[in-house]
Amino acid sequence: MKFLILALTMGSMAAAQSQNEGLWQGYDPEWGHVSRQLVALAEAIPEAKYAWRPAPGVRSVSEVIMHVALANFYLLSVTGPKMPADIKPDMEKTLTSKAEVVSILKRSLEAVKTAHPLVKAEDLSKKVKIAGRDATVDGMYLRIIVHANEHMGQLVAYARMNGIAPPWSKE
Repeated sequence: MKFLILALTMGSMAAAQSQNEGLWQGYDPEWGHVSRQLVALAEAIPEAKYAWRPAPGVRSVSEVIMHVALANFYLLSVTGPKMPADIKPDMEKTLTSKAEVVSILKRSLEAVKTAHPLVKAEDLSKKVKIAGRDATVDGMYLRIIVHANEHMGQLVAYARMNGIAPPWSKE
């Protein structure tokens, strides 16, 4: 009996560890974690629910996902990398097909993932301007990850309101 309890406990700990792999290890692992969750949830939500919104005047599922993707590109551009020529601000409202939305989301997540390790330590304190205010490159990367997590929570609520459990909560 003791062996069974130990085996179950160890199995639960291993599952929890693999689910949270990379957490508390710095920016890049945290970015990987929220990126995997955003993509998993975007893929788990059926296309028929991409137009769903909790109330009039509130972003739909596709608009939230596109908002995250566009913000990733925009906030990243403040740190130096150029905004892709095919990315336009109106895409939040005009791009609604699941395949296209998920594709743009993945591109934006990859852009941040690729750019961050290239930033030199001395450049993190470099001053940048955003919305007429002073910020730093490091601050912009913090804003990117906080923003992604904020809207991850919003998407989890949207999914649950539609009877969809986030894929990682089923493990």
